Amino acid sequence: MAKEKTERIIVGLDIGTTKVCATVGLFAESGLEIIGVGIVPSKGIRKGVVINIDETVDSIKKAISEAEGMAGFKIRSAYVGIAGGHIKSYNSTGVIAIKNRKVTEEDKRRVIEAAQALNIPIDNEVLHVLPQEYIIDSQDGIKEPLGMSGVRLEVKVHIVTGSVSAVQNIIQCCQKANIEVSNIVLEQIAASEAVLTEDEKDLGVALIDLGGGTTDLAIFHSGSIKYTSVLALGGNHVTNDIAIGLRTPTTEAEKLKIKYGCSLVSMVDKEEMIEVPAVGVKKSKLVPATTLANIIEPRMEEIFTLVNREIIKAEMENFITSGIVLTGGGALIRGAAELAENVFGLPVRIGIPKVRGVVDVVSSPQLSTAVGLVLHGSKDYYKRLNHKSSSGDGSTLSFGKIWNRMKEAIVDFFE
Repeated sequence: MAKEKTERIIVGLDIGTTKVCATVGLFAESGLEIIGVGIVPSKGIRKGVVINIDETVDSIKKAISEAEGMAGFKIRSAYVGIAGGHIKSYNSTGVIAIKNRKVTEEDKRRVIEAAQALNIPIDNEVLHVLPQEYIIDSQDGIKEPLGMSGVRLEVKVHIVTGSVSAVQNIIQCCQKANIEVSNIVLEQIAASEAVLTEDEKDLGVALIDLGGGTTDLAIFHSGSIKYTSVLALGGNHVTNDIAIGLRTPTTEAEKLKIKYGCSLVSMVDKEEMIEVPAVGVKKSKLVPATTLANIIEPRMEEIFTLVNREIIKAEMENFITSGIVLTGGGALIRGAAELAENVFGLPVRIGIPKVRGVVDVVSSPQLSTAVGLVLHGSKDYYKRLNHKSSSGDGSTLSFGKIWNRMKEAIVDFFE
């Protein structure tokens, strides 16, 4: 007989430019616990977009296999992250007349549909419609209007779109790896679930996810998301700079970045020397650690400067009251937070996932998205328990026919 359905398995799959990470969460009455993680180098992905299906499928299979081995469960489906320069976002407003002078689920659905009346390019698809606030008559700042009385209902939403082909390629890769997609989730939205506090979201915070191929930005204020953006610069550009500057293979440049890298020259001991492997059969050479930092600092400063320009361009600088949270693999480079403070002129902290379970494995900025996907899935599960479809409450929209086969948000391993 089936076990009581108080335990569910939720899987997050982060298909990044440098790594593919599968995270398995056990969702029980006591809360969410991470019980399995699989991390493998990513192949077939460039700047968050699939460029080789077979290599991507192979990477997904390896990550899933590792996570299954640790968790002791067969993984059938997952919440999958998406990023890349094709991601676009918009703020929009919808207005309707309340039918029976009291807001119903149908009214919420209609007003969110009204907010989606935008000219979105035909090759793009809506990924998320995220309500920022509702306004009933002249009363603004309403988070949940259900059951409230009024004549006019208005909603302000943040809409995220992505390339149809990019999304379909990710889904195709997952299906070839025998993984059904429960939902596609924007990576910085997922990461925010893992590293941001509710107080930060209320006061105003900018999340910067420093990935391998992209740098993802999300700004929150008054408890809701206000702005998202993706920049096509990331940690791989730092690695390439090191490889060229020190004339060393890219794989060795990545190792040097992780082991000895620093984002601020002023933080490096001037007497320290590091061994740099040469290309081909040439012998390794010793170079000052400051030479490595002199290569890293300009690129990291460029990334932060471009993010800062994006914030100013969007007129969001006054919303970031509590400061900046850095996460992603790039946040592991020593001095990243200090350099960011210099560029933004704001307090900066490193965002690390806070969850129960295999803490020694998941307590790293590079796993924020994978852990956040599991947390996003758990919220989705709560909504479904409350009989709210994901399109009905406006949090995540489906892809029409392609999602008709994906009705279950959670994989139940206990049937």
